[in-house]
Amino acid sequence: MKKGFRILKFKKDRPFLEVKEINKSFDGRPILKKLSLRVFPGECVGVLGPNGCGKTTLFSICIGEQNPEGGKIYLNNKAIDQIPMHLRSKEGLGYLPQQRSVFNMSVYDNIIGIAQISIKDSQMQKEVTEKLLDEFKKRLEEQKERHEGGDKWVGTGGTSPYGNSGMNPEGIRVGGEGGKGKAAKVWEARDFKNLDDDVELGTRNMKVALRRLRKLIRDSADEEFDLDNTISSTAKKAGLLDVKFRPEKRNAVKVLVLFDVGGSMDPHIRVCEELFSAAKTEFKNLEYFYFHNFIYETVWKDNRRRQNERVYTEDIIHKYSADYKIIFVGDATMAPYEITNPGGSIEHWNEEAGALWMKRMVGIYDKLVWLNPVPKEHWEYSASVELTRSLVEDNMFPLTIRGLEESMAYLSK
Repeated sequence: MKKGFRILKFKKDRPFLEVKEINKSFDGRPILKKLSLRVFPGECVGVLGPNGCGKTTLFSICIGEQNPEGGKIYLNNKAIDQIPMHLRSKEGLGYLPQQRSVFNMSVYDNIIGIAQISIKDSQMQKEVTEKLLDEFKKRLEEQKERHEGGDKWVGTGGTSPYGNSGMNPEGIRVGGEGGKGKAAKVWEARDFKNLDDDVELGTRNMKVALRRLRKLIRDSADEEFDLDNTISSTAKKAGLLDVKFRPEKRNAVKVLVLFDVGGSMDPHIRVCEELFSAAKTEFKNLEYFYFHNFIYETVWKDNRRRQNERVYTEDIIHKYSADYKIIFVGDATMAPYEITNPGGSIEHWNEEAGALWMKRMVGIYDKLVWLNPVPKEHWEYSASVELTRSLVEDNMFPLTIRGLEESMAYLSK
């Protein structure tokens, strides 16, 4: 047996993973309430539910990325809820985040995009795609009612290539949540929420940390009372009051912030809103955009209209000069191919890899940092975090007060 590997032995009559009455809430809103789960050796268990119900939170708690507010977690009959993330992985518990979702293209382009990955012959790609679509259309026309199980109709369960929660190794998932994760394509639109810039900060420390990034100048209209000059001028005029004004100091630093939203970032909404609120207060020359998971050819300004109103990343590079300070905020938690591969985005078909876009940003902007809300001691156990960290030339900082201070000190050099 190779060094560093060990054989895990499980007893089939007791659960390999057991979650007992887990509780978790965000800002007073319960997400998980006395949730229990048992997984026996050899079982494949799907956790179903709408966006925001706590699926990602449950997995994050199991692997140790988040702490529960109550309950216990057992792995192979051993309590693991008090041990760190890396020790849980050594015990045999792993987590693969995210799944491919619908690309923002036509149905035909979505399916042929997957065919291009798995089938080399272009003619065969077209034939497979058209056959799948023709058959799907035919079954929709013939089907008159809801169907469960079976191997033909659009429904739930069974082995049909159309529907959800079934066993077919390739096909089109329609609605629902995928229990097996084997669909060739998923038709699902995801809604994200804008960050609130009116959040009242629980501490002033975040604002104080951001103030390290300053370049004060006086170039505005005379609008600030100048006490010293008023006294001097009045004295020179034998006591005749001569009130003087001067331009008010302002922070001339120009900042561009890009926030990761949705999915694994949901548990970090509060701290991101605090950062957003503090940044809007401290930086008068602040611009911001949103992205999901990683930077690609487009970003957006409003999550409610992100499907229709996108901004080209290339336009941002041309619009905002090289003296802007760039701040990415995200957990960098995703499948590595989402960074390295064309077509890696889970929401659309990106012609160029996200890594290429990040290299362009780093090449243009001398001062660029990535703020990560995930504790720093967990970074080395995520391939995507380490890959992102490398792309930003090791300028990744934890989203803590100390991390903010260190990142602002770097940007201000």
